[in-house]
Amino acid sequence: MSKEISYTIEEVSQLLKVSKLTIYDLIKKGELPVFRVGRQMRMDAKDLDHYIKHSKSTQLPIASVPVVDTHKIETKESHNIVISGQDIVLDILGKHIEKCSTYKTLRSYSGSLNSLISLYNGDCDIVSLHMFDGDTGEYNLPYVKRILTGYPYILLNLVSRKAGFYVQKGNPLNITTWTDLSQPHIYMINREKGSGARILLDEQLSIHRISSKTISGYEVEETNHLSVASAVVTGKADVGVGIEKVAKMVGIDFVPLITERYDLVMLKTPENESLIRIVKGILSSSLFQSEINSLGDYDDSQTGSIIYETY
Repeated sequence: MSKEISYTIEEVSQLLKVSKLTIYDLIKKGELPVFRVGRQMRMDAKDLDHYIKHSKSTQLPIASVPVVDTHKIETKESHNIVISGQDIVLDILGKHIEKCSTYKTLRSYSGSLNSLISLYNGDCDIVSLHMFDGDTGEYNLPYVKRILTGYPYILLNLVSRKAGFYVQKGNPLNITTWTDLSQPHIYMINREKGSGARILLDEQLSIHRISSKTISGYEVEETNHLSVASAVVTGKADVGVGIEKVAKMVGIDFVPLITERYDLVMLKTPENESLIRIVKGILSSSLFQSEINSLGDYDDSQTGSIIYETY
């Protein structure tokens, strides 16, 4: 491969035929070196070649491979960490973490449930959640308790924000309630399974006893808030579920339906003691909170508060 060639994380995952989380895990362990172009991580083709050749050589006698991978020699305070979730607030958090520590932050853009499962599997370090539980009316904690059974963890509030419907300018179809989605002339665009927006929709359909089969477009999925909002802007759909901030970004109307608590969860392990202390300090700082306030459409009245902690 030419030295000038480089790949995105998506391209590397496709070349190796593994998930992006697997690639992030290899980066986190220091086995795949990357560089940044703005916010995007890229990998030199020669480094990918080296990794593939080195992996093939692992069956040879140790003496025939006298190579020491110095990327694996790293202290607890200097390794990469993965923050999973899609909100821009997470990028700000990552910037603050890098500014006040020697951690390097990598980003995964998975939905809430998939991110939580990745945390359980050890593939993420900080996971953001906005999962509504219809049985309790509570956000996040019911899911965390079920999935992280047996693990020590801490759940912290990041922000609160409005969730609801993206609708076209002027809301010409007068879509205002969950029951409106079952009207035959209304076509929606959905989020992928495991995302917080999809969980909110499915829980509300259950509460209101609405069958998903009655909703036009229910099976059509996008993987982020922006794509859903864009589908409404271009007229591909009449409605989608998302957050207020994105509606204002793309210039469509928004129907608020619920205030959701957007939390962070981290495992309480000896290796994470320093990271947890740093994150708690950042969330409680006036500098971080003022930066969040400047964005608008976020409520920081609970930011930094401990929602739940195992002992």
